[in-house]
Amino acid sequence: MVELREVAITGIGMTRFGKRKDKDLMGLLLEASMEALSGVESEVIDGLVLGVMSPGLYENKTGPANILAGMLGLENATVLRVENTSGSGGSAMYAGWLMVASGQADKVLVIGGEKMTHKSTEENTAIIAGLVHEYERRLGVTLPSYAALLARYYLEKYGASHEALGKVAVKNHYNGSLNPKAHFQKRITIDDYFNSRIVADPLRVMDYTPISDGAAAVLLMPLEEAYSYTKKPVSVLSVAGATDTHVVHERNDLLEMKAVERSVEKALRMAKLGINNIDIMEVHDMATILELVELENMGVFPRGESWRYVLEGYTELNGELPVNTSGGLKSKGHPIGATGVAQAYEVVLQMRKQAGERQVKKDVNYALTMSMGGFGHNAYTIVYGIGW
Repeated sequence: MVELREVAITGIGMTRFGKRKDKDLMGLLLEASMEALSGVESEVIDGLVLGVMSPGLYENKTGPANILAGMLGLENATVLRVENTSGSGGSAMYAGWLMVASGQADKVLVIGGEKMTHKSTEENTAIIAGLVHEYERRLGVTLPSYAALLARYYLEKYGASHEALGKVAVKNHYNGSLNPKAHFQKRITIDDYFNSRIVADPLRVMDYTPISDGAAAVLLMPLEEAYSYTKKPVSVLSVAGATDTHVVHERNDLLEMKAVERSVEKALRMAKLGINNIDIMEVHDMATILELVELENMGVFPRGESWRYVLEGYTELNGELPVNTSGGLKSKGHPIGATGVAQAYEVVLQMRKQAGERQVKKDVNYALTMSMGGFGHNAYTIVYGIGW
C-alpha cells in the first residue's frame, strides 16, 4: 500500500450565495479562487479540481476547469473537472485530497460552483431530476417528491412531531442570519414555518433549500509545508466515499441511506476516531427531513430518535453537537457544485475561531462534513482535525 501524506487546508474562499446577477459562473469561480489563493503565487499551484454539475445546461459552458485555469494563469497545473450531481463539491474535495496525499501534486486548488438562478424553478427541477433513474423519472419522481415521501414515512413510522422539521428550518435560518455569505439571512419562527405553503405534503416551502448561485474554494497542500502559508492549517484526516442503489425503490428501507452510513464509517475508521469525537458537522439538508435521517444513519442518534434531540436543542449553535452552523443548504443556499467545498469552508472558520457571530462556544478539535450525491445515491464524508 502506498503511504499517504498528511494533507492540510491553508487558504479558503467563498462568494456570497444567492441570486448573483452581477456574475456568471466563471466570475463566481474566479472570486472564490482569488480569496483562497490570497498571498500565494500562481506558479506554485500544480493542481486544480473543479466540482460543477451542469454548466452546459445552465450556461452552455464547456470546459470550465480549463477556462478557470487560464484565468488564474495555471499553465503547468494538472486540471480536471469532477461531476457527481449534488455531491460534485464533495467529490472534488476527494480528488484534490488524493492528488496531494498520493504525491501527484503539492498544492491543489479545489473549487466548486454553480450558476442556477437565471433558470425558472421548473427548469431547475427538470435539470436536477436528470440524476433520477429513467424508470422513476417516467413516474414523475423528483428530488422534492422523494423528500416528501421520506418525511411522511418517517413521521408515521416513528410517531415523530412535525414540529421537529420546523425546528430544523428555524435553527438553520438562525445560523444563516449570522452568516454574511448565506443566501437567506432572515430568521423565521415556527409559525412562519407552518404558515408557508405546502410543496409536496407534508413538506412546505420552508423545508427546502433555495435555488442559488455561488462558489467556494480551498487550497490543499502537505501538512509539513502548510506552516509556511498559515499559522493555522486544518488537517484533512480522511476522505471516504460510498454508493447506494441508483433506483431508490430497490432499497430495503427508504430510511436507510447506506451510502451515508458507509462513507461515515470509512472516514471515521481512517481518521481513527469515533462519531462521539466530532465537535461540529455540516450535512446535506436539501430538505429538513434529510438532516434528521442522515444524523441517524451517521450513528449520531438512534433510529427514530433524532427528532427528539432536535426539539431539545441538541444540534443548535451552542448545543451538544452543532449541526450546519453555516445555515446549511437550507439557509446558506445550495449552488450544487459549490456545496461540498462550502462545507469545508465553514468548518475551517469554526476551527480557527473566525466564524464571527455564529462561532460555537466550545473548542472545535474535530469536524465532519458529509456531501451527498442525488437522493442518497452516493456520499462523501470528510473528517478534519486541528493542524497546529
